[in-house]
Amino acid sequence: MAKPRNKGKPDNTIAVNRKATHDYFIEETFEAGLSLEGWEVKSLRAGRANLSESYVFVKNGEAWILGAHITPLQSASTHINTHPIRTRKLLLHNYELNKLIGAVERRGFALVPLSMYWIRGRAKLKIGVGKGKKQHDKRADLKERDWKREKERLFKDKNY
Repeated sequence: MAKPRNKGKPDNTIAVNRKATHDYFIEETFEAGLSLEGWEVKSLRAGRANLSESYVFVKNGEAWILGAHITPLQSASTHINTHPIRTRKLLLHNYELNKLIGAVERRGFALVPLSMYWIRGRAKLKIGVGKGKKQHDKRADLKERDWKREKERLFKDKNY
């Protein structure tokens, strides 16, 4: 029988962008708040978000996320125009924005959304500052991951 991983702790994760760590070397991470509408919060509570095709950009000294898909609930009000892939503003401090702008403009990094989660009832987005991986880097990562998995199997079989 499988053991529970988190002993009594609730899982606050809404969505994870698994593709981001495969496609980018993540150098630094930031936590940003999200400016959301009411129907979006309800959908996030139901776990209806997807970050796989989204990206973060900086425009006019503000950070925005584009392509984050939040599926509206069926019970959403009919008089509200629900657009699931709208551009949403990210809430960051000025010094964090300055770091992000410097990383993107001067050093050529990309801003990648890594995960979305709840902290004290507020939706947060973890942003990674990363450099794109080449094809041979991706292959090396897959090879390393497979070797770790095989090593675990070997040790498990040996130590009953």
